[in-house]
Amino acid sequence: MQRRFDQLDDVWPAGLGRRLGAMLYDAFLVAAIWIAIAVLHVAFVRYVLGLGPEDVGAGEPQRLTLQLLLLAGAFVFFAFSWMRGGMTLGMQAWRLRVQTPDGRSITLMQSLLRYVVAWLSLAAFGLGYLWVLFDRQRRSWPDIVSGTQVVVLPKATRR
Repeated sequence: MQRRFDQLDDVWPAGLGRRLGAMLYDAFLVAAIWIAIAVLHVAFVRYVLGLGPEDVGAGEPQRLTLQLLLLAGAFVFFAFSWMRGGMTLGMQAWRLRVQTPDGRSITLMQSLLRYVVAWLSLAAFGLGYLWVLFDRQRRSWPDIVSGTQVVVLPKATRR
């Protein structure tokens, strides 16, 4: 179920600098997730399947399953964060939120589109993110394709 965010009048489109900062923070989190997945994968292959140390990582099936698990693990991290509160931990640090244009949390399909197009944007030498510099609404390729936007939240007021 999509939730409606507050502070809709106080947000503005996120620029490239903040996006890159959040991406760097999230890259460290994804690396930690990937390490955990790789350790579990090796343990499964070694102890459940009973392969010897020299056979761990050998063969196409092991490589493909690990790659799929790594991609799926990163997707679960991003989709859960985006759908739950509109932000990953890196986005929280940079006061960013991903939302629909009418201020709602994004759906699973929008998360999947953002995730896939994000990889394509990076594969195109970052052009999908540099697009923010040329788009009037400061949208990246993942924003455009998924029908979402990344906004900057105002600083919290102290009471």
